[in-house]
Amino acid sequence: MGRGQRGFTLVELLVVIAILGVLAGTVTVAVVRHLDNAKVERAKIDIKNIEAALKTYYLNMGDYPNASEGLEALITAPASLTGTSKWKGPYLEMTTKPKDPWGNDYLYMNPGEGGRNFDIISYGKDGGAGGDGLNADITSYNIE
Repeated sequence: MGRGQRGFTLVELLVVIAILGVLAGTVTVAVVRHLDNAKVERAKIDIKNIEAALKTYYLNMGDYPNASEGLEALITAPASLTGTSKWKGPYLEMTTKPKDPWGNDYLYMNPGEGGRNFDIISYGKDGGAGGDGLNADITSYNIE
């Protein structure tokens, strides 16, 4: 460089890199938080779709799938119905049992608790019963 030209000092470059690192960290945390919240909303939508499929199944069959048939009865006809024309499925547009956004199976209970016909449950991010925040259970009976 000539006498009249000036570049950045090492200290100035380090300060800029540090500021960019802090900004990148902040953005990453915000994005991850929004992704987790989106998974909760996805689980709620999935549960509503499964409920709709169960109601359609009920209209055709006169009853909901029993606990041993589970949600698979919405995808393929249960063995007890093979050869009958009563089953009008598939009721869900998928080829395997539905999983929540965290990769866990949705829990299907028939009958449901408290006199409900059925319950559908996702145990949330932690995959275990109970919890708060992202780990809270998402159930068919407490979706807003």
